[in-house]
Amino acid sequence: MAKRRIEVSEGMAALRAAAAGETARPVLATAVRFLLEELAELAPGNSVEVRVPPFGATQCVQGPRHTRGTPPNVIETDAATWIALATGSLGWEAALAEARVVASGSRANLDGLLPVLRLRG
Repeated sequence: MAKRRIEVSEGMAALRAAAAGETARPVLATAVRFLLEELAELAPGNSVEVRVPPFGATQCVQGPRHTRGTPPNVIETDAATWIALATGSLGWEAALAEARVVASGSRANLDGLLPVLRLRG
């Protein structure tokens, strides 16, 4: 398991601000990276790469390890969609149907792993 880089209190503060509509780049970056860390902790592994450009990426999900070139299982989305998916305000199937997520590869599926964190009021 990778070492956490963002303190939980800092990540939660950024996440709450982003969920409330804050669009400042540092807030979005912290919220996205915090949620990527949560996903990697929830589903450790190296078979799927989740990308949220320009803020971050993580490898997760047990399975065959990828070591060179483009990973065979890639999920890519924007910051707002990732935050919505990771907090449960948007479902995986809905995000795919609305083309808010690009998923390629047989293991590129986060259904059952989302949400990684639910916001409480």
